[in-house]
Amino acid sequence: MLVRSVGSYDVAVIGGGPGGFAAAVAAARNGAKTMLVERYGFLGGMATAGLVNPFMTFHAGGKQIIAGILQELIENLKEMHGYLEKYRAFDPEAMKIIMEKMALESGVELLYHTLFIDTIVRRDGAINSAILFGKSGFLSVEAKVFVDATGDGDVAISAGAPYEKGRPEDGLMQPMTLNFDIAGVDMDKLPSADELNKEFLKAKKRGEINCPRENVMMFFTTSPGVVHFNTTRIINVDGTNVFDLTKAEIEGRRQMLEIFTWLKKTFPAFRNAYIVRSGTQVGVRETRRIIGEYVLTAEDILSARKFPDAICRGSYPIDIHNPKGEGTVLKYPPPGDYYEIPYRCLVPLRVENLLIASRCISATHEAHSAIRIMPIVMGIGQAAGTAAALCVQHSVKPRLLDASLLRERLRSQGAII
Repeated sequence: MLVRSVGSYDVAVIGGGPGGFAAAVAAARNGAKTMLVERYGFLGGMATAGLVNPFMTFHAGGKQIIAGILQELIENLKEMHGYLEKYRAFDPEAMKIIMEKMALESGVELLYHTLFIDTIVRRDGAINSAILFGKSGFLSVEAKVFVDATGDGDVAISAGAPYEKGRPEDGLMQPMTLNFDIAGVDMDKLPSADELNKEFLKAKKRGEINCPRENVMMFFTTSPGVVHFNTTRIINVDGTNVFDLTKAEIEGRRQMLEIFTWLKKTFPAFRNAYIVRSGTQVGVRETRRIIGEYVLTAEDILSARKFPDAICRGSYPIDIHNPKGEGTVLKYPPPGDYYEIPYRCLVPLRVENLLIASRCISATHEAHSAIRIMPIVMGIGQAAGTAAALCVQHSVKPRLLDASLLRERLRSQGAII
């Protein structure tokens, strides 16, 4: 097998979703020669390919608790009329353009249409290179520090990091969702959430809808007459299994069409409506969780725990969609308060030059359900990229990096910690 090297970098980020984007921008802005590898032809991950919208809350007690690169992104979206402050909704096409522009202007080298395959690990436990694959064949990239922003911990597990999957009692993971937008909606006739859910349950009872969820999740968008739906629920699937992913895509589209047909028939607001787009891929809430120097717990979330090495804040609740069907568990931190995520959650065990910058940081099943949302992941990404650059500058392993130095740098670059 011929493997061609694409070069050697200070930092290589694998995965261009919200976490990977923020990590790459942060690393480059902090002086690191940075490559960002992405499987699609655009950045954004779940925000664009997954069509996940809007941003969940990044405020507590009426005050913003996540800023930095996230806030810069929002300001740029506003300039393109691609952000609706009231609903925290964004235009996914504007998101692609702005993320790419910010990355390039920061000095990030992008590599699109390229899949991560494996890692070559040295005897000292450090990753020497990542093996990639695309239309150009097999490629390799060397780096002093790698950042896993795949969402599933693909880089981490290939390098030997320990991980967990699913809930402790049976290993089941949260359901997947195919998100979709409906255009041509008469907004003046739009039914209320109560009306929607009442008719939805009636349709389920009649057998008209076969979707294992208890309600309809509908959101406003940045486009007039376009409504976003996060309503399909695909259970008993594993996002690290290609056969399950195939099943999920097919089932997601079946449910989407069923729900759309019901809406069109039931409510005057949807009489002339049509499906304008669905996610390029099914939305995945949970797969692997990489075990790190600290494991964030449900108690940490619910007690709004603070940490001396905190790198990001959050206020989103424990939010577990039932892996077996109907029902959603919601448990909130104290009103107006926030929890913190320690740097140690980003540092996996057994691998010496790797940081995690996605939903799969070190956390329990319950805690993961709170920290998986995009604003938090972007805050985690900024911290991971900044830490990676500092590790290169100070010739230190990620687990030995002085967290106070990282926190000081993050604050100086707009992060709220």
